[in-house]
Amino acid sequence: MPAKIEFQQSASSNQPQSDVRFGPGSNSASFCFTKSLRLLCAADFKPVFDDAPFRASHQYFLILARLNQQTQPRLGLVMAKKHMKLAVERNRMKRLIRESFRLQQQELAGLDIVVLSRKGMDSLSNSEFSQQLNQQWQRIFKKVRHHRLTSQAQNQGAE
Repeated sequence: MPAKIEFQQSASSNQPQSDVRFGPGSNSASFCFTKSLRLLCAADFKPVFDDAPFRASHQYFLILARLNQQTQPRLGLVMAKKHMKLAVERNRMKRLIRESFRLQQQELAGLDIVVLSRKGMDSLSNSEFSQQLNQQWQRIFKKVRHHRLTSQAQNQGAE
């Protein structure tokens, strides 16, 4: 008969553990990629595809974005098997996009974003792809800032 294994809690386990995601002196903003930060169903994707005022096009991918009614950004990924045959490559690209989005989510607040793959996307190395993706995020930030400034100016002019 197998021996009974008992686990004991150490006295130190009763102490609250610090969250390793936050460095010393950091604010409470979380950089997690939770379910609330994802576009999950077709109804979530449709408004972005139908009306995306912010676009950033690249040879290997396209970013579509639109303002949402929430405080946090949401991300949807469309990695076509037609453009990337191997699942391992599609998954690698999705991981890189999610990681980049997770790190940029403070600047992307209030946006619904869809990233679509194009042919040849899987030929990029991780560092090349990350660099190109960051350039496209900057283009989106610039367009959103410009849109928000012009809409504020129009609102102030109307008053």
